Amino acid sequence: MSDVTRAKRGRPVHHWRRDVVELAALFTAVAVADGVANLVGHGPDGPVLLAVSAAVLVATAGFHTWWARRHGHAPPTGDTDARPGSEEPQAGPSELTSRVTEESALWRMRTTVKDAPGSLATLCAALAGHRVDILSLQTHPLGEDTVDEFLLRAPGALAAAEITRAVAGAGGSGTWIERADAHDLVDAPTRILGLATRTALDAAELPLALRQLLGRCTIRSLPAAPGGGRGPQGVPVEGVLEDTVMRLRAPEGGVITVERPYLPFTPTEFARARALVELDARLGPRVPRGQDVLTLPEGNAITVRRADTGDLAASKAMHERCSSRTLGMRYHGPVGDADRYLRHLLSPRFGRTLAVQTPSGRVVGLGHLLWDGDETEVALLIEDQWQRRGIGAELLGRLVAMAVEAGCESVYAVTQASNTGMVAAMRGLDLPLDYQIEEGTLVITARLDGAATRARAGSGRYDERVARD
Repeated sequence: MSDVTRAKRGRPVHHWRRDVVELAALFTAVAVADGVANLVGHGPDGPVLLAVSAAVLVATAGFHTWWARRHGHAPPTGDTDARPGSEEPQAGPSELTSRVTEESALWRMRTTVKDAPGSLATLCAALAGHRVDILSLQTHPLGEDTVDEFLLRAPGALAAAEITRAVAGAGGSGTWIERADAHDLVDAPTRILGLATRTALDAAELPLALRQLLGRCTIRSLPAAPGGGRGPQGVPVEGVLEDTVMRLRAPEGGVITVERPYLPFTPTEFARARALVELDARLGPRVPRGQDVLTLPEGNAITVRRADTGDLAASKAMHERCSSRTLGMRYHGPVGDADRYLRHLLSPRFGRTLAVQTPSGRVVGLGHLLWDGDETEVALLIEDQWQRRGIGAELLGRLVAMAVEAGCESVYAVTQASNTGMVAAMRGLDLPLDYQIEEGTLVITARLDGAATRARAGSGRYDERVARD
């Protein structure tokens, strides 16, 4: 008759007062039932009283059913504690994503510790004390010290300064930390193999591969120049590492300089960068040989393909067929110097070039995507007789797609206000445009869609310099 309502020290506890009350209620109910039975069986109005009681019971049952149906689906207003067998409402995908974002954050951290037993364990214990999860770890030995590079998931409320203080208390020094994203979840060997594959397929990928490998950095490619010493600009074949600067011998004989002032390079990073450059040098000049055949509105067929220094002669021949006005709008300088820039522009080391070719094999258009920082430059040159046929818009669209694939945030074109064809092609991209006049020239910058560019870790800068001798 009694219910076990709670447990104390593992033993059930019974309420004896409740037992007494329930027993008294039972006896009272029996007495009332006996009195009602005597009244109905021996009283003068027994049948009427029985009928009235039945009607009251039916009405009470009907009222109870109506009340239960009306309030049966109402949300609980009292006790909201979870009970066995109850189901908690599930959060939707957007709510769940928002909750995860608020509760955790990804960080990339690098710190230096003594190369001694237990130093890494002390550092990990300090991070665990702040509920920081270590997702990946790379070690860079430096003699008596070791540089440890972490990918961390920390509580969203935990600031970078607090993580840095915890690391310093555990013996870490020279700590550097910045926000990370989902791209950093790929382990280092997988990422390096992917970069090597891209470099092997296309020589133009080397600067981009170095930028993604080393993070935010400035990359300059200097052409080969006369100089003594052990190589171009005095750089030996094995390269030079100087704290925040590394210099590597470029495959074509020049020098690739990589600078990262905010964080010194480690010997491991230097070895990885040098391996990518050596891979590029062994494979030699190469570009993907795919091509697309397009039909212009008037019915003429053209071929769009990647170009390189092998197209130098055909490109010079196109220069000879172009008018001085067309060359002047493209190169913004003396027309006679146009040929001097072609070898640089066609080199995959400085960007990507698309060529437009007729069925007879004549090159009638060139489109260049030049690595020049986050605002990568695009440039077009269309032979006079082939202008106003949609070729420029086709090339520009393909170049912008390449820039998006490379992770560029914007592209810019340097032209003149009178070059209505280039202005119209830029406006035809349907992208946000910024216009700026610089020394009589018009600079049009197109901001690429942030979602399409897939903001990658290690966005950097790539500058090119051309010898003017």
